[in-house]
Amino acid sequence: MIKQHFQKSNLRFRDKILALDFPLIFLILLLGVISLFAMYSSEQGKFSYYTQSHLYRFVIFFTVFIIVAFFRIQFWSKSAYLFYFIILILLFAVDFYGVTASGSKRWINLFFINLQPSELMKVALIIFLARYYYKIPLENVSNIKHIVLPLFALIVPVFLVASQPDLGTAILIAFGGFAVIWLAGLRIKFFLYSFFILICLIPIGVSFLKPYQKSRILTFFNPERDPLGAGYQIIQSKIAVGSGGIFGKGFLQGSQSYLDYLPEKHTDFIFTLFSEEFGFVGSIVLLLIYVLIMYRIVAIGIQSKSDFAKLYCFGFAAAFFSYVTVNMSMVLGLLPIVGAPLPIMSYGGSAMLSMMLGLGIVMSCRIYRTS
Repeated sequence: MIKQHFQKSNLRFRDKILALDFPLIFLILLLGVISLFAMYSSEQGKFSYYTQSHLYRFVIFFTVFIIVAFFRIQFWSKSAYLFYFIILILLFAVDFYGVTASGSKRWINLFFINLQPSELMKVALIIFLARYYYKIPLENVSNIKHIVLPLFALIVPVFLVASQPDLGTAILIAFGGFAVIWLAGLRIKFFLYSFFILICLIPIGVSFLKPYQKSRILTFFNPERDPLGAGYQIIQSKIAVGSGGIFGKGFLQGSQSYLDYLPEKHTDFIFTLFSEEFGFVGSIVLLLIYVLIMYRIVAIGIQSKSDFAKLYCFGFAAAFFSYVTVNMSMVLGLLPIVGAPLPIMSYGGSAMLSMMLGLGIVMSCRIYRTS
């Protein structure tokens, strides 16, 4: 990989404004508006707690997105290791000072927000690996000495998050990390070896799963084995999606949502609520918005002269794809329920902060693409 030396930017403020990717901004705002309507519907047409909180968070974190975009891309490159280690320390701190909810200890109380460090690690690991690999020539990427540190940097947070327990987020963090490693040019044989080892270790890994996690896997293969217990959520989700038909039942007309048959409809299952009300056509439109966001991220990466910016954008686009795919597959019964929020749509402050931070760095790559 050719080394890219950063240069200081002499862009005026007006030039920075004009350099913004306005299609990406429009898509994010559009997704935010759709998410607000979906949240309003999840509270049965009342502008109540979740809707208000989601609105405040979107406004605040969209502002963060814009502010982050104006930081030079050199700043993110130089701060990559520091940012990663701060989030890693927070992950360790969760074990001692974390807030427990629903049997999991994933949050740290920062007074103004219960921060979930594992969500920020999704971005921190991508930045770390992009910073690590952009200085390494392509022919040296597959050397053993250049494999140990990235794997260690990936395995430690994945293990910490999985032990919280939050297997879904741990898998998504690992996917984002492996995506950057693959994009950096690591030989395919290493991935094949890793996949083979992973398959061999599955029986051992299953023995370490919590009872509810084992139940989710069994429920995935046969939801009807416990229709009023572990299988209830996914059964109701499928009913809601199916009952939406081609054009949906209409805004605020979803029976599964309105009659409270569908739990957690404002978080991981927000797509189910949306699909019931707007049907197959509405779901395709939402999916198209996500596809266009990924397209803009990749396009920004292609336009960037910096290898760091390219690696980051491509890695974040791959991770973004996994977030959307895992969530939609989960609520449709194509994957086990692992607790993966739908980007920007799902309720959750840490998830939205992480997403806006990641998109803000992408926008920084756009503004300073010639640096």
